[in-house]
Amino acid sequence: MSEEPSRSFQDLLPRLDRLLEYLGRLLDRPNGVAQTDDRILKEAKAFRWIRRDGDGWLEPVRHPDLVDLDDLIGLDRELEILTRNTEQFVHGLPANNVLIWGERGTGKSSAVKGFLARFAGQGLRMIEVRKNDLRDLPFIVEDVWDRPERFILFCDDLSFDEGESGYRELKALLEGSLSARPDNVLIYATSNR
Repeated sequence: MSEEPSRSFQDLLPRLDRLLEYLGRLLDRPNGVAQTDDRILKEAKAFRWIRRDGDGWLEPVRHPDLVDLDDLIGLDRELEILTRNTEQFVHGLPANNVLIWGERGTGKSSAVKGFLARFAGQGLRMIEVRKNDLRDLPFIVEDVWDRPERFILFCDDLSFDEGESGYRELKALLEGSLSARPDNVLIYATSNR
């Protein structure tokens, strides 16, 4: 009879090890934010920030909408300026955060997605961040801080109503806070307001 409990205990040990490893990962996460797996950051080109049930993580976009910039007509001057800025960023040179403003349907979002198509092979990655998730910008930035890839945080259709506080994290990232800003992250936002 003494062999029976011992065998059950031996069978339970691998499960307990996996449970302890999982609990350790949970305890290492700041405020319910999961560290993105290194392999995923290397392989995927586009991500979206997901916040659900108190947890946040970068989720790869399996089928990104890769727009060909040559298909955008009537935006030659604007695309030239934006392309130069994006190219400088990809090559580690000084570049600016971007706000693209214009009427609905004028190609703002398509232009931003076109830069991913054009520069992904040179290490550009894109993370879609919804306005409601701007409060998580410090976590997103921390997750990609020391990566060799260059990340554009893409905020599509950005606008703020009176009394909204979501802009504070965006402002802190743009203008500075106590935390330094990483060299491998820029913000590209679109707005029709």
